[in-house]
Amino acid sequence: MTRTFALGLALGWAALASPAAAKDLMGVACSAPAPVHCAASGCGPAELADLGNAVETNSGRKFFLDYPCDLKPGEKVTFVLSLHGGGSIGNWQRHYFPLIDLKEKYRLVIATPSGTRNGWNPEMDDQYLRDIVTEVEGAVGKGNIKAFWLAGHSLGGQTSNRLLATEFFRSRLTGWVSLSGGRLGSKREAVRAPIPTGSGGPGGPPPPPPGTPPGAPMRLAADASVLPDFPFSHIYETGEHELTAAGLPGGSKWAEKLKCQAQAKPTTVVDAKAGYVQDTRPQPNPNPVWGGPARPGSARIYAYPKCEGGRVVADVVRLDKGHTEGLEPNVTEAIVKLMMAAK
Repeated sequence: MTRTFALGLALGWAALASPAAAKDLMGVACSAPAPVHCAASGCGPAELADLGNAVETNSGRKFFLDYPCDLKPGEKVTFVLSLHGGGSIGNWQRHYFPLIDLKEKYRLVIATPSGTRNGWNPEMDDQYLRDIVTEVEGAVGKGNIKAFWLAGHSLGGQTSNRLLATEFFRSRLTGWVSLSGGRLGSKREAVRAPIPTGSGGPGGPPPPPPGTPPGAPMRLAADASVLPDFPFSHIYETGEHELTAAGLPGGSKWAEKLKCQAQAKPTTVVDAKAGYVQDTRPQPNPNPVWGGPARPGSARIYAYPKCEGGRVVADVVRLDKGHTEGLEPNVTEAIVKLMMAAK
């Protein structure tokens, strides 16, 4: 442990020594609304260029740390590490999956970093992510974290799936929220329609490596069809247009592994407000699979009841949406409620 890191931990513990100090976690002052919060109309270049309000001490890299402004010493919280997709950045992820608007209500501590070159590189980013988790645990108090969730969009979801197989994350994990980033027990081609060529404009989905045969499967950070050998909760969210023509599967191999009951009749969540973000880059090939403007809508939630150990398995399908429209407020809260229900 470096001297700087040890000092950071000591300051973190000291920050919880009194109610007043609890408002300055890891040297980060709390505010409501959360800092660098985008307008309802979306995020501008200035917001997206901001890398965060906290600093991971070992690397000196920034990240966003959001927590309840009225956090009390010794209070139990849910900690979420939220990872953006390829070609994206941390503040876009904060608004794509806007947990920041629910941090007080559900007592959430959320760390949202930015990966190397807008992606997640094991050699350059894994230690950074582990250090973020360790430092937040030190500041909040590891015993005060009642649940730890990985959440990630697209490549961030695949990266979450890769990370949870490592001992560091496995030993902490309550669950994984996959935002179009892999559905446990399902092969990618069984649940994901191909992303049309030209989607995403400059910096969009990377082309396959040279020499890749036409039609070959995309190289993934982790294969969600391979079931982990330990139990945890899993929530899969996707846009309706991302699914194949067959639609959402009627069963789940992960739910079977956790001895859940069969997929229940879906419930519907309606949103009158749009999400914050969308892909605003010029689109050479606009299409519903990639996604269009952020807008109101509705979603269906398919739960698998009574899973072993009180765990949660559920699928969330946002109707008439694709890969890049930010989540609306009510469906975001519905996912958080599922997270809170997991033991």
